[in-house]
Amino acid sequence: MQPPSATGRPVRLGRMAPTLPVSDIARSVLFYASALGFEKVFENGSPVGFVILQKDAAELHLTLDRAHKATVHNLAQLMVDDAEALYEHLQRCRVRIVKALRDADFGLRCFVFADPDGNRIDVGQSL
Repeated sequence: MQPPSATGRPVRLGRMAPTLPVSDIARSVLFYASALGFEKVFENGSPVGFVILQKDAAELHLTLDRAHKATVHNLAQLMVDDAEALYEHLQRCRVRIVKALRDADFGLRCFVFADPDGNRIDVGQSL
């Protein structure tokens, strides 16, 4: 069931940006900028405890959690137009690959990498 708007039509959902907990904001901003080309477009706090990064249509929020412990779950999915090229680039950058590049039976060429805090990002390209 979809939530109705004031007009009675279903509410249209807009963009949704994942928020990743990180133990070191500066290190994480550097990682996402150097490995994926993200740019910082917003920061909040003194010291900084929250950052918004953007690259193309992707947006990522980072929130400071000095006691952050990674889980075994993927925290975000990043859809791209060339998974193989990104996979090879991340390997050259020595980013930890959690699951190798593969063509999955659910219609995606995909892989999983981890950021410096162990946050797992699932990358996919429609086949």
